Amino acid sequence: MSEFTNHKAERVSQLVELFQLVIREELTAAQVTIFQEVIDQTGPADVIAVVDELVKLQISMPELKKGINKALNLLNKPLLEFPYTPPAPGSFLRALTANNDQVEIRLKAIRPLLKELNQNPENQIFHSTLKEQLTDLLRIDLHYQIKENVLFPVIEKYLTDYRCLSVMWSFHDDIRRNLKESISMLGSADFDLKKFNRLAGYIVFNIYAIRFREERILFPIISGIIPENELNGLLIESLEIGFPFIQPEIAKSEKTSGETGNSVEINLQTGFLTPEQIRLVFNHLPVDITYVDENNKVRYFSTPEKRIFRRTNSIIGRDVKNCH
Repeated sequence: MSEFTNHKAERVSQLVELFQLVIREELTAAQVTIFQEVIDQTGPADVIAVVDELVKLQISMPELKKGINKALNLLNKPLLEFPYTPPAPGSFLRALTANNDQVEIRLKAIRPLLKELNQNPENQIFHSTLKEQLTDLLRIDLHYQIKENVLFPVIEKYLTDYRCLSVMWSFHDDIRRNLKESISMLGSADFDLKKFNRLAGYIVFNIYAIRFREERILFPIISGIIPENELNGLLIESLEIGFPFIQPEIAKSEKTSGETGNSVEINLQTGFLTPEQIRLVFNHLPVDITYVDENNKVRYFSTPEKRIFRRTNSIIGRDVKNCH
């Protein structure tokens, strides 16, 4: 075991050096040859460990993301060839990958529309149709919200190299922002085709890149470290947010029933209320409330009817700095 650990540590060290060369734009073809052996041996766990180390180095997020995109191109072949078992039907991870399939269907439908728009950029029919398609694609935000608010908190409990999640979250933000901006551009009087094409390119590239990193790096690792029942239990919380395109079926036995609450009254100095009454008071205030304790851990959040932030029970006990 120690020999395996040492081999992995050595691999990660070399890969961190490789990624840094890419980030600094100093990597040459001759150097790629030197690193080829470690590149060929790289697996998902190595990539997660490398990104974790790079985040610790406090490289700026734009620089880091640009470098990761380039460096992962070098690792594409070994990651594709790494043994991969697709998630089982009915599982939480299968619900995520099924929605990824739907995203790909929509991306393929958008491609010919982009070509037609470039051939006739003033045709408002193409603007309108493309705007409709991109607005539908923007529902991918729900997929990312489920990852950020339901899955990521659980990963942080089991994976010490969790800092890679902050990089993935930043890519989510890029996709959301670029989708919203491209939608707002369509049909405008000062439509800038060149800028629109650039945004569309970023959107398509990043969506495909994030899917690859989910299904070929992140999901294979977490399916081996997070208990299956806990992972699949996230389906119920995810349905509170709602999947973007396909809603999984949940067996009735898996659904949780509402808690009756404790009837014991609590002395609040200026009166006595039961826990259920306190819950109702907080949930009827026209604000979202989150309580973070002295150790920066999330201990409570309210659930008013009109919520500003989507949150699920997975964030309870999470370090608040990982919630944004």
